[in-house]
Amino acid sequence: MSGTRGERFHVGTRKGIFTVAKVGGAWQVVEAGHVGDNVPIVMHDPRDDTLYAALDHGHFGGKLHRRPAGGGDWEEIGVPTYPDLPEGVEEDTDASGRVIPWTLKLVWSLVPGLDDQPGRLWCGTLPGGLFRSDDRGDTWELVRGLWDHPDRKEWMGGGADWPGVHSIAVHPTDGDRLTVGVSCGGIWVTEDGGASWACRADGMRAEFMPPDRAGDPRIQDPHCLVQCVGAPDRFWVQHHNAIYRSVDDCASWQEVEGEPTHFGFAVSVHPEDPETAWFVPAIKDEHRVPQDAHLVVSRTRDGGETFDVLRNGLPQEHAYDLVLRHAMDLHGDGRCLAFGSTTGNVFVSEDQGDSWTCVSTHLPPVYCVRWEGRASAG
Repeated sequence: MSGTRGERFHVGTRKGIFTVAKVGGAWQVVEAGHVGDNVPIVMHDPRDDTLYAALDHGHFGGKLHRRPAGGGDWEEIGVPTYPDLPEGVEEDTDASGRVIPWTLKLVWSLVPGLDDQPGRLWCGTLPGGLFRSDDRGDTWELVRGLWDHPDRKEWMGGGADWPGVHSIAVHPTDGDRLTVGVSCGGIWVTEDGGASWACRADGMRAEFMPPDRAGDPRIQDPHCLVQCVGAPDRFWVQHHNAIYRSVDDCASWQEVEGEPTHFGFAVSVHPEDPETAWFVPAIKDEHRVPQDAHLVVSRTRDGGETFDVLRNGLPQEHAYDLVLRHAMDLHGDGRCLAFGSTTGNVFVSEDQGDSWTCVSTHLPPVYCVRWEGRASAG
């Protein structure tokens, strides 16, 4: 495969997986796989260089595939499966009264465990389930501590029909401590591998709710959550209507003012500097396009006090790109940043966003971008 480890990233799209590598000093698409298939999530496991991909076959269901280090054939592996609804138990309904099925609708997030947890993977799904595997995805187990939590009934769908677990942050030194983002269900933390959970979204507000419910932590809509590996008590969230940061391990959240817009999906944080983070702003929920049709990335280096608006190399005329929650990723070196958009554009920066190179303008709509390797502070 072209490009050395650390100089490749993988792009999951509406119609396949595409690998981008630096070859002869230039970034280019070097490989295509699962062409024609809907690929919502791609994950590279730095522990053994295995590549994972989730495929969404619509009414035929979701599938997971795994490819060994160095390439080779993809193999189908286990898929998260919900248990049957217990006899005599009424169907679940969310806060809006919609029935929540006990059936996999979408694999929405996928992350590896730590080095001392060989084989462990975590998977978040629609309709709001978190699953764990200890055999590299051959089998999966529903984390009942979260699924059975009584406050799950307060969750509701946002952009999707049902609630979903889209962000999973594994503490870099404690593999039993996880922080997950749920849309719309807030931020949840476990310190015992998933046996017990606490909602930690105090300080967030949901402007789409009536004033008396806007501050309810259980119905917040975090679009994406990231944790700084080098300072694991620091988190950033791109919320439905604001940017938030936590400096106290999710005990509280502070709204960040002054960014170009309050709406967006993607966020990345520097692996060693928790004050530095990147976002891709859009106008608002009803207008999911860049402001003034100028595609930009916003970056803060001071914890959200000020923002740089980065546009060098990005289209500044008739640009209607939307960058989804998994479609931007920062390399573990803290310098190389890549993102893709719903218009099939893919961009990469080697200087923390100061300048951008266009890799492709004609891929299918991009759902996910993931670098190979791991965060440098991990």
